[in-house]
Amino acid sequence: MKIEWAEPAELDLDDIYAYIARDVPIYAEQFVDRIIEAVDLLHEQPFMGREVPEAEREDVRELIFQNYRVIYFVKADYLYIVAVIHGSRDLTRMDNKPWEVV
Repeated sequence: MKIEWAEPAELDLDDIYAYIARDVPIYAEQFVDRIIEAVDLLHEQPFMGREVPEAEREDVRELIFQNYRVIYFVKADYLYIVAVIHGSRDLTRMDNKPWEVV
């Protein structure tokens, strides 16, 4: 199954990198690489992530990686990664929810 990254999700990775790199640049690169490696596991098992409770939709799922929620859509022949959000953020209070924007 093909994995595609939406621009907002790529920008989320850039922000995570920039935040961590302020203290330890090498760790920032390793951390982002590990998120990408975790997402690559979805290639074989796209439904290993749970449904996003706030979305109330079966096609919107998330992979939990440490303190981050990688939110994605499951489509017929590909996965679409739409956001990488820190787990402390309240998705119900977001004006633009990741599954509504794309």
